[in-house]
Parts: sequence; structure tokens; C-alpha cells
Amino acid sequence: MAKKKKQNPDEMSFLDHLEELRWHLIRATLAVVIAGIVAFIAKEFIFDVVLLGPKQPEFITYKVLCNVAQSIGLDESFCYTEIPFSIQNRTMSGQFSIHMWTAITAGFIIAFPYILYEFWRFISPALHEKERKASKGFIFIASILFFIGVLFGYYVISPLSINFLGSYQVSKEVINEIDLSSYMGLIRASALASGVIFELPIIIFLLTKIGLVTPEILKQYRKFALVGILVVSAIITPPDIASQIIVAIPVLILYEISIFISRMVLKKERKKEIEERSITKN
Repeated sequence: MAKKKKQNPDEMSFLDHLEELRWHLIRATLAVVIAGIVAFIAKEFIFDVVLLGPKQPEFITYKVLCNVAQSIGLDESFCYTEIPFSIQNRTMSGQFSIHMWTAITAGFIIAFPYILYEFWRFISPALHEKERKASKGFIFIASILFFIGVLFGYYVISPLSINFLGSYQVSKEVINEIDLSSYMGLIRASALASGVIFELPIIIFLLTKIGLVTPEILKQYRKFALVGILVVSAIITPPDIASQIIVAIPVLILYEISIFISRMVLKKERKKEIEERSITKN
């Protein structure tokens, strides 16, 4: 049987586009499932080393914070010798459910570059040749930013939150016995939320491309963005100033990088318009 020739995007109907999108989604889902199966099998490493790592006082983040605090002459409030809470499971299917959802989450994170690749394959036929060439690094850059964000959520936000919330007490009569789903949910939310936040430069790039954002707008609303960043950092971190500053600084840097990216995109667009006008005149 002859292989079906791929249709020209300009000649495809709405249903054809839906069919094409369906196959891209199926392949992306299969990638998540395959990566999730690998994560499911690697249970001991995923749980004992990775996910339960921030509960241990010798976790690398706590060591770094302790060394930094001591080097600048602060007290030992950032040096942790104990994280006083236990993790427990309260339901019959609790541990299996957490195992499944953790594997799916890990599968999504591992397969993220391939998911972007499938997304790119779907939209690239609609782009001009120059736009495709200019966006060649999209998958690599977006993946790197996502992974950096996930690592930031895991190594910074998660341990700060776990240490503060896990040791917080309203009374000595109340002991902390944290449910497994609550603990895993905090790490999962911290990692994924940070991964999305670190995609800010990519989002600004796309919004600038379609004309919804300009460097002037970003500069004009910088103060509001600063307030928003502080609010977000207050929501996803413990309610202490040091933790909020630690989280807010990289997001502010990303915002400034986004302004620079937006300026460069507009500069290239204007240069392109000038070249097209000169060609038209000639």
C-alpha cells in the first residue's frame, strides 16, 4: 500500500487540522507514558533519593544556606539539624495512587522536550521559511528554561517550604504528621509552577511576535510586575522575607531578560519592514 502523501497546510480543511493535531497529541502522550513507566520502575530512586531528599537535614540546599549564612555573619537559623515531622499514609490506595501520579508527573517533565517538538511540528508548516529558521532554537531554549525552573522549584522552593511548614507549630501539644499526598503535592506544585514561570522569556517572545507586547509596555508596568512577582513569591514560599527574596530575584532577572528579548524582536521586525519597503521601491 502506497504511503499517504502529506497534505499542504494551505489545502487542509479544519477536520484535517484536527486529525493532524490528534496524532501529535497521541505521540506526545505516548512519550509521557513511556517516560512515566521508566519513572514508575525506578521507584526507590525517585522516592527515597529525589522526593524524600528535601526532608533530610543533610540535603544540599540546607548545607549551602548554612554555609552562606555563616560566611556573612548571620546566626545559625539557616542551619538545620532536624526537620521534625513524619510522613504517613492514611488511605488504602494512597501509596499506589501517589506512585502513579508521581510517575506521570516525572514522565511529563522528562518528555517535555519531545512534547515541545510535537507542538513545533504542528505549527511549523504555517510559518514562513525565515520564521522557521529564526525559531530553530525554540525547543532547546524552552526546554532548558523549563528544566532550570523545575530544578529551582526542587532545590530552592521545596526545601524552604518543607522546612518552614514541617517545623511550624501553633502549640507544642500539636505534632506534625504530614500526609503523603500533601508532601508530594507540595514538591510537585513547586517544581511544575517554577518550570512554567521560567518560560516567561519564551512567552514574552511569542507575545511580542504577535504584537500584544512591546518593551515600552513591559517597562511601563515594571512596578506592577514587581508587586506581582513579590505576591507570587509570597504564595509559593514560606512567609519569611529571606525565602521570598531568594525566589523573587531570579524571577525579576527573567523579567528584565524578557524586556531585552522583546526589544530585540521588535528591532528585527522593524529592520525586516525597512528591507521589504526598499525592495518594493526598487
